[in-house]
Amino acid sequence: MARAITPRETVLPRYHDPAAVRHRQWRRLKDLVTEKCVALGGISVIIAIVLIFFYLIYVVVPLFKPATMERVADYPAPGNAASDTLHIAIEEQNEIGLSITSDARAVFFRTKDGSVIQEVPLSIARDAFISAISAGDLAHAAIALGLSNGRLILLRHVYDISHPNDIRVITPRLEYPLGDKPIPIDATGRSLMTLAAQSNDEETTVVALTGDRRLVIVNFALEGSLLEDKVSVERGISELPVPATAVTRIALNMDQRELYLASGDGFISYYDITNKSAPRLIQRIKAVPDGTDITVLRFLSGGISLLVGDSRGTVTQWFPVRDENNNYTLQRIRTFTALEAPITGITPEYYRKGFAAIDQKGRVAIYHTTAERTLRVEQAAADPLIRVALSPRANGMLLVDAEDKYQFWHIRNPHPEVSWNALWGKVWYESRTEPEYIWQSSSASNTFEPKFSLTPLTFGTVKAAFYAMLFAIPLAILGAIYTAYFMAPRMRAAVKPTIEIMEALPTVILGFLAGLWLAPIVESHLPGIFCLLLLLPVSIVTAAFLWSRLPADIRHGVPDGWEAALLIPVVCLTGVVAIAISQPIESLFFNGNMPQWLNDRLGISYDQRNSLVVGFAMGFAVIPNIFSISEDAIFGVPKHLTIGSLALGATPWQTVVGVVLLTASPGIFSAVMIGLGRAVGETMIVLMATGNTPVIDFNIFAGFRALSANIAVEMPETEVNSTHYRILFLAALVLFIVTFMFNTIAEIVRQRLRAKYSSL
Repeated sequence: MARAITPRETVLPRYHDPAAVRHRQWRRLKDLVTEKCVALGGISVIIAIVLIFFYLIYVVVPLFKPATMERVADYPAPGNAASDTLHIAIEEQNEIGLSITSDARAVFFRTKDGSVIQEVPLSIARDAFISAISAGDLAHAAIALGLSNGRLILLRHVYDISHPNDIRVITPRLEYPLGDKPIPIDATGRSLMTLAAQSNDEETTVVALTGDRRLVIVNFALEGSLLEDKVSVERGISELPVPATAVTRIALNMDQRELYLASGDGFISYYDITNKSAPRLIQRIKAVPDGTDITVLRFLSGGISLLVGDSRGTVTQWFPVRDENNNYTLQRIRTFTALEAPITGITPEYYRKGFAAIDQKGRVAIYHTTAERTLRVEQAAADPLIRVALSPRANGMLLVDAEDKYQFWHIRNPHPEVSWNALWGKVWYESRTEPEYIWQSSSASNTFEPKFSLTPLTFGTVKAAFYAMLFAIPLAILGAIYTAYFMAPRMRAAVKPTIEIMEALPTVILGFLAGLWLAPIVESHLPGIFCLLLLLPVSIVTAAFLWSRLPADIRHGVPDGWEAALLIPVVCLTGVVAIAISQPIESLFFNGNMPQWLNDRLGISYDQRNSLVVGFAMGFAVIPNIFSISEDAIFGVPKHLTIGSLALGATPWQTVVGVVLLTASPGIFSAVMIGLGRAVGETMIVLMATGNTPVIDFNIFAGFRALSANIAVEMPETEVNSTHYRILFLAALVLFIVTFMFNTIAEIVRQRLRAKYSSL
């Protein structure tokens, strides 16, 4: 007789029943869909990472492309006049050029074919001629013409741009800051043989060597009236003692405070002419070897560095450097040797630290001083080149050879500042006392020398990761060991999720708390912080020792695995005591101010937002990653291994060290490397909890700037596709590669550890 089925019993379908078949088919379909989705997700992640990598490469590669030069046009001297070209210039759009001729004409012409746009005759006496010419700072576009009768014409070439009917029209014209009539420089009417002049909106200074070998300094101070639209000119004249050897070249810096005289014996005399009536000789230095002549003397953009071209084809860069007595002395910084014939002309770029040089063999070379690079060398003519000019954007160039034939070139040179040495090596920047690693990407000045060293940023990244891991690794791994192996299951069920929830805390909150709350506390209780670091392990060990000496009845009253809860009041009490004794210790041993004492006694500077604060904050952010993975690895060690070890007489700690940690070592190592990758790439904590200063300083109390924080700070402000923009992407690429290397090494070591200890 069949047994009745109760309501709670379930009748299982047979294997070949239609319902069982449908169930298996549906399950296979779900498994297949899940498998494909997981595979698609993994492949998508890999594709996304690869695309990010190649996009970074795409943005960075143009930094390292070489400069290119293309000759666009050749034509005879504009105007077809039987006169020599004394000076050339080119405007910003590369459409119009200027030529100053020996018959006192200013000729504006089209650069593409040499056709004349406008000729402007200059007002000079019939019996006079142009005996010397000098171009001042290129940004002010001032040209001084010295005449044979001791007079001077100062002019500026200006280009007005209009857009009638949406068509760009450039109209060239000349301005005369001191009037269109020649002004006397030498009272005796002697010819001005060599000349240097600088002019701005406030003053003009002219230094001239006269025909009778006198050095005359003439200063014109422009004073405007607030009530009337008038400008008065105040004139001052003085003479400079002439060196024993004939002066061949004169250079005056754009601030009109420093004067350089090159003599025939290869010496350069360096003068301070801040007081125009009392010039002061600072230094006289041998600039070229014996038997070598100085052929060109020209300032680099900004008026700090002096470029010296000589008869060997060498160009050297010099600038004043402070010595140990805080006095300026002229020092040679770099040497460029791409040309082999005597240098006949040098023209700097308007706003960058590059320049072009020409020689007597018809070759032209483009250099960049900061990067210490020879960017391009071209054979431009068979005859010697005598004139060279760069456009303000440094993408156009005019050349004139000894036959007075003109050449117009296009230049593509968008990133000359980049070189291996500029990015990673020490560079001697202008106005610095020695070569340094510096990141300073922007300034309010157009003549600023960008400093793109990634070394201090990389150092800051490593420093942040080091202190974070120094704080996080012991706490996370030791905590994972205790939680997984010694802690009671109920307590573990509360502790592990709590620590893992910490991982979800936004790092911007941690950075905010570290910068605005923790940093002031650390500064005001610095002795207490160090006391806490010393007292905390001592107090825990002491508490454990005292606990072990208590009667067994008391100790057995606490269930196994719950002993750690008793340490909570010990840790809290130790923290309170450490902070409480901080002020008395600081008053007793550190004159009431430990940060100031460190600076005065030991020379250790203290920044409120420093590496110590970042170590605490970033360590707190990294601990959940390391703890969670390590705890899972330790907890996942097969129980038969630990039971067997204990059965053989090993103590629990011997079992942990000899069996558990070895078996779990692949997972623990992976946890450490993942935490390190997190620390290397951390942005917001580093950004908010440090002084954000890109310096190389091993001092734990000094700030720094990491690569990630630098990208976050400067990327919104940079110009797209500029050198600065691409270098920030290069920094991102460096971070990407470093993280990839860490993960690769971690995986390799993890696999080897797994293979080594899998037999346990």
